[in-house]
Amino acid sequence: MNEQQQVKTGTTTVGVVCKGAVVLGAERKATMGYLVTNKSARKIMKLDNHVGMTIAGMVGDAQALHRYIKAELRLYSLQEERKINIKTAASLIANILYSRRMFPYIVQLIVGGYDTKPGLFSFDPSGSMMEEKEYFSSGSGSLTAFGVLEDKFKEGMEVEEAKTLAARAISAATKRDIASGGSGIDLVVIDSRGFHEVPEEEVKKLIK
Repeated sequence: MNEQQQVKTGTTTVGVVCKGAVVLGAERKATMGYLVTNKSARKIMKLDNHVGMTIAGMVGDAQALHRYIKAELRLYSLQEERKINIKTAASLIANILYSRRMFPYIVQLIVGGYDTKPGLFSFDPSGSMMEEKEYFSSGSGSLTAFGVLEDKFKEGMEVEEAKTLAARAISAATKRDIASGGSGIDLVVIDSRGFHEVPEEEVKKLIK
């Protein structure tokens, strides 16, 4: 078993752009090869009051990146005396990843947030950044999640519809991807009021 297999997470995460918000979602299983090491792993990270990030890949790399990015966004807000807009935050994250391209962070990230409008971006370990106008999924269960997203997504969805879509896309992946699952699904809504976690009981109702 190589080092990446020892500390990686089998994962399904999604991001959905909807009317006035971005919805981020992730399941909770963390794996070490064929061993489930944690059934309640947190894979959605708050970067600022208006920016969130989902993680897939090596846990240590993801945690280090979270600390690094969060500190950089805080420095920006102190220096500029205003919160960073989503595209600038995404460019900063891409630059951090690109600077380590020879010894990369083994992660796949989705970053979503809201400034004057919702924004969603995807990243690979080399620092490649893509703006996603509708939705994106990362991790080992993403193929299954993409099938649900492509079938059910519609432009201009309301927040409640997007929450349901994200939850059901992840739920479908947990049924078909051996490395995805755990003790539930986390959902976050980021809108003009900030970063909001969806209560677990509500998530269960959305899936049903």
